[in-house]
Amino acid sequence: MAAGNAAVSDTDTEAREIVATRVFDAPRDLVFRMWTDPVHIAQWWGPHGFTNTIYKMDVRPGGVWEFVMHGPDGVDYKNRIVYDEIVKPERLVYTHVSGPIFKATVDFTDQGDKTAVRVSMVFESAELRNRVATEFGAIEGLHDTLSRLGDQLATADRAEFVVTRVFDAPRDVVFRMWTEREHVMNWFGPKGCPISECTIDLRPGGAMHYAMRMPDGGEMWGKWIYREIVPPERLSFVSSFSDREQRVTRHPMAPGWPLETLSILTFMELDGKTTVTMQGVPLNASEDERATFTNGHASMQMGWTGTLDQLDEYLKKAE
Repeated sequence: MAAGNAAVSDTDTEAREIVATRVFDAPRDLVFRMWTDPVHIAQWWGPHGFTNTIYKMDVRPGGVWEFVMHGPDGVDYKNRIVYDEIVKPERLVYTHVSGPIFKATVDFTDQGDKTAVRVSMVFESAELRNRVATEFGAIEGLHDTLSRLGDQLATADRAEFVVTRVFDAPRDVVFRMWTEREHVMNWFGPKGCPISECTIDLRPGGAMHYAMRMPDGGEMWGKWIYREIVPPERLSFVSSFSDREQRVTRHPMAPGWPLETLSILTFMELDGKTTVTMQGVPLNASEDERATFTNGHASMQMGWTGTLDQLDEYLKKAE
């Protein structure tokens, strides 16, 4: 990483630089959050047609962002970024260390209810800059990326689902409740829908696969594919409805529901109590599916409230 930083010199910067600017119709705090929150950035990062799998995003000086971009042609592109400077909500500076090496500076300028963003990518040499621009379409790709960010900002507040609850228990205990089968079996699911089967393979790429017993006696299957596991601080996964064979299925009662949702759980402890926050957004969803997800916020809030009530009760019994 040190070598990557040292390779970008201060001479002939203009010849080694790719720059793009854009003004977004959104406040600076929100635009900055789009660049630093993995739930959001997974939805818009990269040229049109690309999707993302984010494995780690530690936004602090020296922190690492690791992710894979999935191209529309099926090719995967692994990326590793190290953050150099974080000035919230004004500036991000980071080095792309996985090759091609470049240093990026993203400036966020407040323009009232709008935000001007300037992105500068400085490469090791003018030759490398030109090769990346020609062979990989980096200039067009950067403009595509900013265009997708504009689309995401237009729907961000509407699509995102957030639920928060404070539990009177230490963080490591609460984290175990979400990640150990013997605990999950005792509280997870809406009231009146106990878990009848559950397996947990707690590793990035592993799955939690479970069945809920419905009031009418039927079963409803679900699946989480884990992306990031940072005990006892953070848990991210892609959730979907499923079947006994772990295949992804449509919502049995809402066929227009997104096939997959990216969820991020954060666990913060203060004075022996733990605040759990869940953020969820649809993954690779159509506009109609995003609208269905948004319209379902009230029912999701009700379902998660009942589920977290059961976790609260279980934690009290476990004391």
